[in-house]
Amino acid sequence: MRQGDLVLLTGELGAGKTTFVRGVARGSGSAAPVASPTFQLVRIYPGRLQLAHVDLYRLEKSDDLRDLGLDELLDAGAVVVEWGDRINRMDGTLAADAAMISIEHLGGDRRRIRIDRDLRR
Repeated sequence: MRQGDLVLLTGELGAGKTTFVRGVARGSGSAAPVASPTFQLVRIYPGRLQLAHVDLYRLEKSDDLRDLGLDELLDAGAVVVEWGDRINRMDGTLAADAAMISIEHLGGDRRRIRIDRDLRR
């Protein structure tokens, strides 16, 4: 990942979104413990590249999204957003250059991961 990258994660509760972010944080050089940002909304993990871990599960309005300061977070590093499909409903312009990663739990420790770069569909 690089500064300014935005990755949107989708998947049901327990699909493995936070576990996926754990791997991204490790890959960006962070040794910080990764936890779900559901109640904190944004967690920052320092490393070779700052990684912002955002959770939109509880947000419903575009005003709430603006208050998170995603533009500033993208200026400082990369951003991974859990429940990222909600960003299109709140601010489709942010999602235009993002990658959407869908995680589907297949049972046990099996997952199906799909990556889509064209979010205009």
